[in-house]
Amino acid sequence: MRLTCLFIADTEEKGRAVFTNEPIAAGTIIESSPVIVMSADERKLLDQTLLHDYIFEWGPEHDECALALGWISIYNHSYRSNAEYFMDFNSSMMMIKTVHKIAAGEEITINYNGEWNDEKKVWFDVKD
Repeated sequence: MRLTCLFIADTEEKGRAVFTNEPIAAGTIIESSPVIVMSADERKLLDQTLLHDYIFEWGPEHDECALALGWISIYNHSYRSNAEYFMDFNSSMMMIKTVHKIAAGEEITINYNGEWNDEKKVWFDVKD
């Protein structure tokens, strides 16, 4: 499930990004997507590829990883994100939910640290 107002467009600074062409209220689930769960051994291999930047730590112990289907892997990081992601380990699903009202034309961002307001440094230079 993904809201029909979402679209992908290129940005000069961050490459592809997810935007909305309609305002979205705070607290709205805008996308729900299945994931492909992989083991810790498979993650070691993925960490040697470009997919490293598109997988999420997975499982209660964070000892697995998951590749989200849908557009979830395309949302860019921001320390001032306007959305956050949730994981349902039992159903192997991820959801994106807005934390602030989002205006039409605005990029939708998540904080890659998991919490929408977590300012812990991520593994790459941030253009925020």
